[in-house]
Amino acid sequence: MFRFENFVAFNYLWLIPVLIVIGYIFDRQSRKKMEAAIGSRLYPFLSSSVSIKKRKIKNILQLIVLFLFVLALARPQMGESQQEVKSEGVEIIFAVDVSESMLAEDVKPSRLQQAKAELSRLMDLMPGNKVGVVAFAGSAALLSPLTNDPGAIKMYLESLEPNSVSSQGTNFTDALQTSQEAFNRGGISTDESVKVTRVILIASDGEDHEPGALEAAKKMSEEGVRIFTLAYGTEKGGAIPVRDGMGFLKGYKKDRSGQTILTTVNGEALRSLAKAGQGSFYFATFGGMQTKHLVEDISKLERAQFDTTMATQYEERFQSLLLLAVLLALFEIFLGERRLSFRFWKGRYEVPPL
Repeated sequence: MFRFENFVAFNYLWLIPVLIVIGYIFDRQSRKKMEAAIGSRLYPFLSSSVSIKKRKIKNILQLIVLFLFVLALARPQMGESQQEVKSEGVEIIFAVDVSESMLAEDVKPSRLQQAKAELSRLMDLMPGNKVGVVAFAGSAALLSPLTNDPGAIKMYLESLEPNSVSSQGTNFTDALQTSQEAFNRGGISTDESVKVTRVILIASDGEDHEPGALEAAKKMSEEGVRIFTLAYGTEKGGAIPVRDGMGFLKGYKKDRSGQTILTTVNGEALRSLAKAGQGSFYFATFGGMQTKHLVEDISKLERAQFDTTMATQYEERFQSLLLLAVLLALFEIFLGERRLSFRFWKGRYEVPPL
């Protein structure tokens, strides 16, 4: 089977007639300018050393080289084979805290923005896994079921805001339960011969958590679910900004007594949650070294086979066209425009060329 992989390359073929027209116009204008400068009677004598035939051959070679380059860019392919492609990985739920405390800017640009950027980078560092997104605060909501489409996951991560859930607070228990339901609904069917490793990655500042999360984490770990936690924020803490609809700062959130609320990270709560879930705790720092360690830890987990598909492979044939184009281009460069032999007059005497 013969085919072209990149049909868009054929759009460059319009350059060939354009160059032909431009070359014709340029030759005519050059001739007129020369005749105007030295006279129409003297021009044939001064240009007699130029071979019109060689010039035409060079122009034709240039167009052929361009045509071959376009064909090579179109990637002609001939022959095909079937190859089995296996997709292996783990099932991961990104449980992201979208409570108002995550808007604090003690880390730049904010805790939530840093978490979204870091989780998006994780998608690039851990290809092949099935990933889902859960947003939680006082309640939890499944935004994206398990999928191996990184573009979709990044889109859902970017959309995370405090209004992604119906109530505020930090309820880890709801986040874990919603993640478990996502595994049950969207995970691969398991039996005695198939085992899949499931991971919940919680990104939060750990503040104001509800009771019962540790018990839920221990129960899920007994069922084979590993829980990893990422803490965002500083121990010094930061105020929660209040912005208008245009994003301009109006002030900072205050309590009932009119005092500015300072929110701090609760790393111990997240550390205890990871320990109960037989996972690891990471403190998000500038530079993202914890991301590298997280990827290493998850890579050590047992990976399951998700899908097996047959991919068609085609043999590339552009190399011969590219080689021929290069050889013709080199030949065109070394092919001169002068006649092999000509004689010219100096005064009244015919003199051989130097």
